[in-house]
Amino acid sequence: MPFQKTIKSESLLTGIGIHSGKKINLKLIPAPRDTGIVFYRKDKNFSIKAKLPFVVDTTFATTLGIDGIKIRTVEHLLATLYSLGITNLFIEIDSSEVPVMDGSAIDFTKAIKKAGIAKQGKSLSIFKITKPFFYEESHSKIFAKPYKGFRITYKIFYDHPLIKEQSLSIEINEQNFINEIAPARTFGFLKDIHFLLKNGFAKGGSLENALVLDEKGIIGGSLRFKDEFVRHKILDAIGDLSLVGYPIQGHFIIEKGGHTSHINFLRKIIETGSYELVEEPYFNLRLSTQTI
Repeated sequence: MPFQKTIKSESLLTGIGIHSGKKINLKLIPAPRDTGIVFYRKDKNFSIKAKLPFVVDTTFATTLGIDGIKIRTVEHLLATLYSLGITNLFIEIDSSEVPVMDGSAIDFTKAIKKAGIAKQGKSLSIFKITKPFFYEESHSKIFAKPYKGFRITYKIFYDHPLIKEQSLSIEINEQNFINEIAPARTFGFLKDIHFLLKNGFAKGGSLENALVLDEKGIIGGSLRFKDEFVRHKILDAIGDLSLVGYPIQGHFIIEKGGHTSHINFLRKIIETGSYELVEEPYFNLRLSTQTI
Protein backbone atom coordinates (compact mmCIF):
# COMPACT_ATOMS: atom_id res chain seq x y z
CA MET A 1 0.00 0.00 0.00
CA PRO A 2 1.24 3.55 -0.69
CA PHE A 3 2.07 5.79 2.25
CA GLN A 4 1.03 9.35 2.95
CA LYS A 5 3.73 11.91 2.20
CA THR A 6 4.42 15.60 2.58
CA ILE A 7 7.45 17.81 1.91
CA LYS A 8 10.33 18.27 4.35
CA SER A 9 10.59 22.06 4.12
CA GLU A 10 8.69 25.05 2.78
CA SER A 11 9.13 26.17 -0.82
CA LEU A 12 8.24 29.53 -2.38
CA LEU A 13 7.49 30.07 -6.08
CA THR A 14 6.60 33.28 -7.87
CA GLY A 15 5.08 33.59 -11.33
CA ILE A 16 2.35 35.02 -13.53
CA GLY A 17 -1.25 33.86 -13.78
CA ILE A 18 -1.80 32.83 -17.40
CA HIS A 19 -5.43 33.99 -17.33
CA SER A 20 -5.31 36.82 -14.76
CA GLY A 21 -1.96 38.27 -15.82
CA LYS A 22 -1.17 39.01 -12.15
CA LYS A 23 2.09 38.34 -10.31
CA ILE A 24 1.41 35.54 -7.82
CA ASN A 25 3.31 34.19 -4.83
CA LEU A 26 2.77 30.53 -3.98
CA LYS A 27 4.17 28.78 -0.91
CA LEU A 28 4.22 25.02 -0.41
CA ILE A 29 4.02 24.14 3.29
CA PRO A 30 4.38 20.69 4.96
CA ALA A 31 1.11 19.36 6.39
CA PRO A 32 0.26 16.64 8.98
CA ARG A 33 -1.10 13.21 8.14
CA ASP A 34 -4.68 13.04 6.85
CA THR A 35 -4.71 16.72 5.83
CA GLY A 36 -4.95 16.15 2.08
CA ILE A 37 -4.07 18.87 -0.43
CA VAL A 38 -5.43 22.21 0.81
CA PHE A 39 -5.22 25.55 -0.99
CA TYR A 40 -5.20 28.60 1.28
CA ARG A 41 -6.13 31.96 -0.23
CA LYS A 42 -3.99 34.25 1.94
CA ASP A 43 -5.66 37.35 0.51
CA LYS A 44 -9.10 36.02 1.49
CA ASN A 45 -8.15 34.00 4.61
CA PHE A 46 -10.01 31.04 3.13
CA SER A 47 -9.17 27.40 2.42
CA ILE A 48 -10.34 25.00 -0.30
CA LYS A 49 -9.58 21.30 -0.48
CA ALA A 50 -8.32 19.86 -3.75
CA LYS A 51 -11.23 17.44 -4.09
CA LEU A 52 -13.75 16.81 -6.82
CA PRO A 53 -16.79 18.38 -5.09
CA PHE A 54 -15.04 21.76 -5.07
CA VAL A 55 -14.56 21.99 -8.85
CA VAL A 56 -16.71 24.94 -9.96
CA ASP A 57 -15.44 25.68 -13.48
CA THR A 58 -13.52 23.89 -16.24
CA THR A 59 -13.33 26.64 -18.88
CA PHE A 60 -9.74 26.66 -20.23
CA ALA A 61 -8.50 25.40 -16.81
CA THR A 62 -9.69 23.57 -13.73
CA THR A 63 -11.02 25.90 -11.05
CA LEU A 64 -11.79 25.11 -7.40
CA GLY A 65 -14.14 27.27 -5.40
CA ILE A 66 -16.46 27.75 -2.44
CA ASP A 67 -18.96 30.60 -1.98
CA GLY A 68 -17.55 32.61 -4.87
CA ILE A 69 -13.91 32.36 -3.75
CA LYS A 70 -11.92 30.58 -6.44
CA ILE A 71 -8.51 29.21 -7.32
CA ARG A 72 -7.95 28.73 -11.05
CA THR A 73 -5.49 26.68 -13.09
CA VAL A 74 -4.71 24.08 -10.42
CA GLU A 75 -4.12 21.15 -12.77
CA HIS A 76 -0.35 21.36 -13.40
CA LEU A 77 0.51 21.66 -9.71
CA LEU A 78 -1.92 18.90 -8.75
CA ALA A 79 -0.47 16.60 -11.42
CA THR A 80 2.99 17.17 -9.95
CA LEU A 81 1.89 16.50 -6.39
CA TYR A 82 0.08 13.32 -7.43
CA SER A 83 2.96 11.96 -9.51
CA LEU A 84 5.54 12.66 -6.79
CA GLY A 85 3.31 11.05 -4.18
CA ILE A 86 2.58 14.17 -2.11
CA THR A 87 -0.72 13.60 -0.30
CA ASN A 88 -0.62 16.20 2.49
CA LEU A 89 0.23 19.81 1.75
CA PHE A 90 -0.84 23.37 2.46
CA ILE A 91 -0.60 25.57 -0.63
CA GLU A 92 -0.62 29.23 0.37
CA ILE A 93 -1.46 31.60 -2.47
CA ASP A 94 -2.06 35.36 -2.57
CA SER A 95 -4.30 35.50 -5.63
CA SER A 96 -7.04 33.61 -7.46
CA GLU A 97 -4.81 31.56 -9.77
CA VAL A 98 -1.85 29.18 -9.56
CA PRO A 99 1.08 30.72 -11.47
CA VAL A 100 1.68 29.14 -14.88
CA MET A 101 5.49 29.27 -14.60
CA ASP A 102 6.83 28.21 -18.06
CA GLY A 103 3.56 26.49 -19.01
CA SER A 104 4.76 23.08 -17.85
CA ALA A 105 5.21 21.35 -14.49
CA ILE A 106 9.02 21.54 -14.41
CA ASP A 107 9.27 24.34 -11.83
CA PHE A 108 6.79 22.67 -9.48
CA THR A 109 8.70 19.39 -9.80
CA LYS A 110 12.06 21.04 -9.04
CA ALA A 111 10.62 22.89 -6.04
CA ILE A 112 9.24 19.71 -4.48
CA LYS A 113 12.39 17.69 -5.11
CA LYS A 114 14.48 20.48 -3.59
CA ALA A 115 12.20 20.70 -0.54
CA GLY A 116 12.47 16.93 -0.08
CA ILE A 117 9.75 14.32 0.32
CA ALA A 118 8.86 12.93 3.75
CA LYS A 119 7.03 9.62 4.28
CA GLN A 120 4.48 9.97 7.09
CA GLY A 121 4.08 6.37 8.21
CA LYS A 122 0.39 5.93 7.43
CA SER A 123 -1.00 3.99 4.48
CA LEU A 124 -3.47 5.24 1.86
CA SER A 125 -6.54 3.76 0.32
CA ILE A 126 -6.46 3.20 -3.45
CA PHE A 127 -9.14 4.30 -5.90
CA LYS A 128 -9.37 1.12 -7.96
CA ILE A 129 -11.32 0.73 -11.21
CA THR A 130 -13.19 -2.55 -10.81
CA LYS A 131 -15.17 -2.80 -14.05
CA PRO A 132 -14.99 -1.21 -17.52
CA PHE A 133 -16.65 2.18 -17.79
CA PHE A 134 -17.23 4.24 -20.94
CA TYR A 135 -18.11 7.94 -21.01
CA GLU A 136 -18.85 10.11 -24.03
CA GLU A 137 -19.44 13.85 -24.13
CA SER A 138 -19.60 15.92 -27.30
CA HIS A 139 -16.41 14.93 -29.18
CA SER A 140 -14.70 13.45 -26.11
CA LYS A 141 -14.54 9.75 -25.28
CA ILE A 142 -13.09 8.26 -22.10
CA PHE A 143 -12.81 4.58 -21.30
CA ALA A 144 -11.61 3.27 -17.94
CA LYS A 145 -10.78 -0.36 -17.24
CA PRO A 146 -9.18 -2.39 -14.45
CA TYR A 147 -5.39 -2.34 -14.52
CA LYS A 148 -2.62 -3.14 -12.03
CA GLY A 149 -1.09 0.31 -12.03
CA PHE A 150 -2.03 3.73 -13.36
CA ARG A 151 -1.82 4.19 -17.13
CA ILE A 152 -3.13 6.90 -19.42
CA THR A 153 -3.52 6.48 -23.17
CA TYR A 154 -4.38 9.80 -24.79
CA LYS A 155 -5.31 10.65 -28.37
CA ILE A 156 -5.74 14.14 -29.81
CA PHE A 157 -6.76 15.41 -33.23
CA TYR A 158 -6.19 19.00 -34.41
CA ASP A 159 -6.53 20.46 -37.88
CA HIS A 160 -3.01 21.86 -37.74
CA PRO A 161 0.04 20.66 -39.73
CA LEU A 162 2.25 20.46 -36.64
CA ILE A 163 -0.20 18.43 -34.55
CA LYS A 164 -2.70 16.49 -36.67
CA GLU A 165 -3.16 13.19 -34.79
CA GLN A 166 -1.00 12.41 -31.77
CA SER A 167 -1.28 9.58 -29.26
CA LEU A 168 0.74 8.32 -26.33
CA SER A 169 0.28 5.55 -23.79
CA ILE A 170 2.32 5.85 -20.61
CA GLU A 171 2.53 4.39 -17.12
CA ILE A 172 2.12 7.20 -14.60
CA ASN A 173 4.90 7.03 -12.02
CA GLU A 174 7.41 9.51 -10.62
CA GLN A 175 10.21 8.87 -13.09
CA ASN A 176 8.02 8.84 -16.19
CA PHE A 177 6.32 12.01 -15.02
CA ILE A 178 9.58 13.86 -14.44
CA ASN A 179 11.18 12.78 -17.72
CA GLU A 180 8.26 12.43 -20.12
CA ILE A 181 5.30 14.55 -18.94
CA ALA A 182 6.36 17.41 -16.63
CA PRO A 183 8.32 19.33 -19.33
CA ALA A 184 5.35 19.46 -21.75
CA ARG A 185 3.97 23.01 -22.04
CA THR A 186 0.47 24.33 -22.48
CA PHE A 187 -0.42 25.43 -26.00
CA GLY A 188 -2.85 27.65 -27.83
CA PHE A 189 -3.62 29.07 -31.25
CA LEU A 190 -2.96 32.62 -32.40
CA LYS A 191 -6.37 32.75 -34.10
CA ASP A 192 -8.06 32.27 -30.70
CA ILE A 193 -6.20 35.01 -28.81
CA HIS A 194 -8.73 37.79 -29.49
CA PHE A 195 -11.61 35.64 -28.28
CA LEU A 196 -9.72 34.60 -25.13
CA LEU A 197 -8.74 38.14 -24.19
CA LYS A 198 -12.25 39.46 -24.89
CA ASN A 199 -13.66 36.86 -22.48
CA GLY A 200 -11.15 37.44 -19.69
CA PHE A 201 -8.68 34.64 -20.44
CA ALA A 202 -4.98 34.48 -21.35
CA LYS A 203 -4.15 37.98 -20.04
CA GLY A 204 -0.82 36.66 -18.80
CA GLY A 205 -0.10 34.41 -21.76
CA SER A 206 3.20 34.90 -23.60
CA LEU A 207 5.76 33.05 -25.67
CA GLU A 208 7.61 32.40 -22.39
CA ASN A 209 4.79 30.40 -20.81
CA ALA A 210 2.93 28.77 -23.70
CA LEU A 211 3.40 27.25 -27.13
CA VAL A 212 1.59 29.59 -29.51
CA LEU A 213 0.78 28.29 -32.98
CA ASP A 214 -0.06 30.23 -36.11
CA GLU A 215 -1.34 28.55 -39.27
CA LYS A 216 2.01 26.93 -40.08
CA GLY A 217 3.87 26.25 -36.85
CA ILE A 218 5.14 27.56 -33.51
CA ILE A 219 5.80 31.26 -33.11
CA GLY A 220 9.25 32.04 -31.73
CA GLY A 221 10.15 28.70 -30.21
CA SER A 222 10.73 24.98 -30.63
CA LEU A 223 9.26 21.77 -29.24
CA ARG A 224 10.71 19.86 -26.30
CA PHE A 225 9.12 16.67 -27.67
CA LYS A 226 7.82 15.95 -31.15
CA ASP A 227 4.51 15.04 -29.51
CA GLU A 228 4.63 17.69 -26.78
CA PHE A 229 0.95 18.54 -27.35
CA VAL A 230 -0.45 15.14 -26.36
CA ARG A 231 2.03 14.94 -23.47
CA HIS A 232 0.63 18.19 -22.10
CA LYS A 233 -2.90 16.81 -22.38
CA ILE A 234 -1.75 13.87 -20.24
CA LEU A 235 -0.33 16.35 -17.72
CA ASP A 236 -3.73 18.03 -17.51
CA ALA A 237 -5.50 14.68 -17.19
CA ILE A 238 -3.30 13.57 -14.27
CA GLY A 239 -4.10 16.78 -12.42
CA ASP A 240 -7.83 16.46 -13.05
CA LEU A 241 -8.03 12.75 -12.18
CA SER A 242 -6.06 13.36 -8.97
CA LEU A 243 -9.09 15.21 -7.61
CA VAL A 244 -10.57 11.87 -6.50
CA GLY A 245 -8.19 12.34 -3.58
CA TYR A 246 -6.58 8.89 -3.63
CA PRO A 247 -3.87 7.02 -5.55
CA ILE A 248 -5.48 5.63 -8.70
CA GLN A 249 -5.37 2.12 -10.12
CA GLY A 250 -6.73 1.75 -13.63
CA HIS A 251 -6.11 2.35 -17.33
CA PHE A 252 -7.74 5.47 -18.78
CA ILE A 253 -8.07 5.77 -22.57
CA ILE A 254 -8.97 9.32 -23.52
CA GLU A 255 -9.79 10.68 -26.97
CA LYS A 256 -10.20 14.41 -27.61
CA GLY A 257 -10.47 15.09 -23.89
CA GLY A 258 -10.36 18.32 -21.93
CA HIS A 259 -10.90 19.61 -18.41
CA THR A 260 -14.69 19.50 -18.71
CA SER A 261 -14.85 15.90 -19.94
CA HIS A 262 -12.20 14.77 -17.42
CA ILE A 263 -14.19 16.18 -14.50
CA ASN A 264 -17.60 15.04 -15.76
CA PHE A 265 -16.17 11.56 -16.32
CA LEU A 266 -14.92 11.41 -12.73
CA ARG A 267 -18.28 12.48 -11.39
CA LYS A 268 -20.03 9.86 -13.49
CA ILE A 269 -17.71 7.02 -12.56
CA ILE A 270 -18.24 7.76 -8.86
CA GLU A 271 -21.99 7.99 -9.41
CA THR A 272 -22.11 4.62 -11.18
CA GLY A 273 -19.81 2.87 -8.71
CA SER A 274 -17.34 1.37 -11.19
CA TYR A 275 -14.61 1.55 -8.55
CA GLU A 276 -13.80 0.49 -5.04
CA LEU A 277 -11.61 1.92 -2.32
CA VAL A 278 -9.11 -0.67 -1.22
CA GLU A 279 -8.49 -0.72 2.53
CA GLU A 280 -11.14 1.83 3.57
CA PRO A 281 -14.81 0.81 4.08
CA TYR A 282 -16.30 3.89 2.47
CA PHE A 283 -15.52 6.71 0.05
CA ASN A 284 -16.22 10.09 1.63
CA LEU A 285 -16.30 13.09 -0.69
CA ARG A 286 -18.32 15.17 1.78
CA LEU A 287 -17.94 18.90 1.26
CA SER A 288 -16.05 20.70 3.99
CA THR A 289 -14.37 24.03 4.49
CA GLN A 290 -11.13 23.94 6.40
CA THR A 291 -8.89 26.77 7.55
CA ILE A 292 -5.24 26.48 8.35
